[in-house]
Amino acid sequence: MKPKVIVICGPTASGKTALSIELAKTINGEIISADSMQIYKDFNIGSAKPTKDEMQGIKHYLIDYVSPYTRYSVADYKKDATIAIEEVIKKEKVPIIVGGTGLYIDSLIYNIEYRDIEYDKTYREELEKIAQEQGLNVLYEKAKQIDEEAMKIISPNDKKRIIRILEIYKATGKNKTEQEKESRKNEIPYDYKIFAINMEREVLYNRINLRVDKMIEQGLIEEVKDILKKYKEIPTAMQALGYKEIKEYLDGKITKDEAIEKVKQETRRYAKRQLTWFRKNNQTTWLDGQANMQNNINIILEGIN
Repeated sequence: MKPKVIVICGPTASGKTALSIELAKTINGEIISADSMQIYKDFNIGSAKPTKDEMQGIKHYLIDYVSPYTRYSVADYKKDATIAIEEVIKKEKVPIIVGGTGLYIDSLIYNIEYRDIEYDKTYREELEKIAQEQGLNVLYEKAKQIDEEAMKIISPNDKKRIIRILEIYKATGKNKTEQEKESRKNEIPYDYKIFAINMEREVLYNRINLRVDKMIEQGLIEEVKDILKKYKEIPTAMQALGYKEIKEYLDGKITKDEAIEKVKQETRRYAKRQLTWFRKNNQTTWLDGQANMQNNINIILEGIN
């Protein structure tokens, strides 16, 4: 019998955090984050990192875990998340993977071995120069020719992931999709029970807009100022959604209202891509994010027993 590991995924602002904490209290579980932004220290408001009060005494792993300068790869995540899963199992508790970063979740549920490629500074600078001088769209089209499948869920504005597709191919001679197909033949060590939250598009988009307004009220602009003051060089994590737009405002490139609207728009687009990603998995049980939380917990309990 393989140990059971529960996965709760879904788009941003769909209620994953609250549901997972309630579930952990119900089944004696601990939470392992699968969020590529909550992993960074000091990036709190814009990543919707749960506060100590919100955690309600439930232990969380891989939150506030690495420096914002760190180039934290999917291979790093898979290794660290597996260590966390083992730690929770040893305590005779239930591991609950929670987040919206599809690559992180896929690395676990399909046991994909993402090759941790060596960082090529010269090639990265070359790509950055092309993006600056010729436009990001040139790199986007180039990446599309290399790996059309992977690019279906990557935004034309997502410079970080576009560059990553090109770097993987240059370093390995194989595209990301080919590598994933090869490694999916590996034995999966855990019995993953996967649940994803969905809701009507309009409701989700309203929740996203309200969340961004709340982040501004909570001090997102001040948080970005503090990060830029604290770190001498601009951290890798500053490229993240919500942070790069506020930095544009602080740099005087756009107005405050334009920055807020841009964060909302890009977050809505990101949520749409997340849903596309999670729909690929046939093992997933879908939960109604507009339903009563206890109903969803009951569905999960039925699904894991």
